[in-house]
Amino acid sequence: MSAFHYAFKVKDIDSTRKFYVDILGCKEGRSTENWIDFDFFDNQLSAHISDNFPDLDYCGIVDGVNVPIPHFGCILDKTTFTRIQNNLEANKIKFIVKPQTRYKGKVGEQMTMFVFDFSGNPLEFKSFTDKDEVFSD
Repeated sequence: MSAFHYAFKVKDIDSTRKFYVDILGCKEGRSTENWIDFDFFDNQLSAHISDNFPDLDYCGIVDGVNVPIPHFGCILDKTTFTRIQNNLEANKIKFIVKPQTRYKGKVGEQMTMFVFDFSGNPLEFKSFTDKDEVFSD
């Protein structure tokens, strides 16, 4: 298994659980009153309560679209991408970058969308037309 572990800041456990479990469908792992783990599409997220959140920088320019840095996310198959998109829309989650196709007709063509979780962390979800092009140039 080659999964990543990512620890990040959140404002509270309850809203974090609602976003990651109820909306995204992640399985909850271990938790305390100060942190909570999630199975984030076979990767481990560890959300820790904090009241110190740095400003985001929209310095990332990808295919002509400004994206917030830092951000994290996941590469999904098309079915899972569509399910997540539908769950986000059903829960009236505002998109930072609405679902769209990036690099249309080119190497690395992908669907992408960005949202904020309930603590203001930006997440990107992607689905490549050809999964073998994830690292192609």
